[in-house]
Amino acid sequence: MSATAVQRVPNLIRVGDREIEVNQEGYLVNFDDWDEEVAKTMAAIDHLELSGCHWEAIKFLREYYTEYEIPPSPRVVIKAIGDKINTWGCTNKNLEQAFPLGGCKHACRLAGLPSYYCHAC
Repeated sequence: MSATAVQRVPNLIRVGDREIEVNQEGYLVNFDDWDEEVAKTMAAIDHLELSGCHWEAIKFLREYYTEYEIPPSPRVVIKAIGDKINTWGCTNKNLEQAFPLGGCKHACRLAGLPSYYCHAC
C-alpha cells in the first residue's frame, strides 16, 4: 500500500456475537442488518430505553421506507400512528422528546434507515 493510499476502517457496533457496520453518524450501512436487537443496542449507546411509543414509530418508519423507499415526514408519522402513540402515554407534542437526539432523524437512525434519507426529516 502506498503512503498516499487511504484504508477505510468501518465503524462497527457489537450486537450479540455480530459486528454491524455503521457510518460516521451511527446510521446502519446496510438496511438489512437491522433487527430489534440492533435497535436496542443503538438505543443503549444513546442512553435511551425503548418504550412502546418508540417501537410504534420505529415499526412505522421501517414499513413506510420499505414501501416508498423514503422516510415519512414527522407529520405523516403523527397522522399515521398518533392514536397508537397515545396508548403508551406519548402525544404528538412529545414525540420529538421521545427521540431526544434529533426527533425524526434519531427515530430514522434507530429504525435502520439510510442516513442520506433521514437528513430530509
